[in-house]
Amino acid sequence: MHEPVILPANGTTATAEELRIQLVLALDGQAPAELDASQVENAGQAVLQLLVAAQAEARGAGRPLTFTNPSAAFRDRVERCRLTDQIGLDPEGVAA
Repeated sequence: MHEPVILPANGTTATAEELRIQLVLALDGQAPAELDASQVENAGQAVLQLLVAAQAEARGAGRPLTFTNPSAAFRDRVERCRLTDQIGLDPEGVAA
């Protein structure tokens, strides 16, 4: 298993490219991918789009993409954008 990808505290368009590279590397191969969302204070549109795409790719490949310790701010943003299913969080914020 790869080391978890640590989502940035402030996920903006400026940080999205680096996150995209990390997600591609995490999803490369057969190992499950894990994302640490514990430090997220703000998740902007670009980051949410990357996470939706990464989850779709992981599901298509039959590999789990899970979130560990999602912060309250991350859960709130995902829920308010109605992306819980697409990103893969259950109502308690644990990976679905």
